[in-house]
Amino acid sequence: MSAPPLPPPPWTAQARASLTAAQRAGRLPHALLIHESPGAGGEWLAHWSARLALCERRESPCGNCVACRRVLAWQHPDLMRVAPLEDSRQIRIEQLRELAADLALTSHAGGWRVAILSPADSLNRFAANALLKTLEEPPPRTLLMLVATEPSRLPATVLSRCQRLALRAPQRAAAVAWLTEVRGSADWNGALDAIGEAPLLLGDADPEALARAGADARAALDALAAGRADPLATAERWARSELPLRLRCFEKWLTERIRGGLGAGADITEVRPGPYLPGPGAFLNIRELFGLLDEVREIRMALDVPLNRALALEALFRRLAPRGAGVAA
Repeated sequence: MSAPPLPPPPWTAQARASLTAAQRAGRLPHALLIHESPGAGGEWLAHWSARLALCERRESPCGNCVACRRVLAWQHPDLMRVAPLEDSRQIRIEQLRELAADLALTSHAGGWRVAILSPADSLNRFAANALLKTLEEPPPRTLLMLVATEPSRLPATVLSRCQRLALRAPQRAAAVAWLTEVRGSADWNGALDAIGEAPLLLGDADPEALARAGADARAALDALAAGRADPLATAERWARSELPLRLRCFEKWLTERIRGGLGAGADITEVRPGPYLPGPGAFLNIRELFGLLDEVREIRMALDVPLNRALALEALFRRLAPRGAGVAA
């Protein structure tokens, strides 16, 4: 029995309208790259698009026909899903070879065959090359959907063969309203403060626990930046508990400083020669902030490989402290 579909996130309305129009005009692409902000609902949109392509009514995903119910349960014979296996954080070449073999078969229902690759930016180099062969000579009536938050990790040859669809992060009010509709009243603001405007990442998480963890992570980072915390002790504490969540909080904290350093609501209207952010609270230049952000993401992507997590975190935390600052007693 299929699970009831989630209410459509309202911020996906424009993307859904574009895909519906393409489907009705017979212009669905053979390869679609959904470039989503983390947690904005890229995989949800890909799954909805699979229903759009496979629905027996042929005009919209009705949600009631046999095909829609099978897609909702991920049991439709013409729907394939490719994701990292088990604890791996990469999609491997063997999975793409299997996908290519499946796509070469005749559609069970005589219509479209749909494959969702998510997160597509986890394709390793060999898997990406194998995917390229399918993109260059796609079987008829095949829809390949790649969901990625960092499409720059994909080869240019893959990107050039995909039609792109951007899915931006929702406004806070829209995210909170949708989460309340889906899961009821809770501290959704606090949970989103922890992970950013990423409602689809919350899943079955406890919003109150997330809010507490996020507040703790922000307090620790603020203390490190002010020279009031010990990088080694903080790194060891983070490495022992809830590290994936803390790293996501770290990403959000850095992003806020990149944006907030320019002033609330300010646009970049000129190129300044100085590398430092304006304002009295600035302590790192733009290059350093983006460098830290990249390194935090690299650590998060490498959590499934042997890694001295405390040592890696300590190195990052020491770069947060102001030059010459000591730890308060």
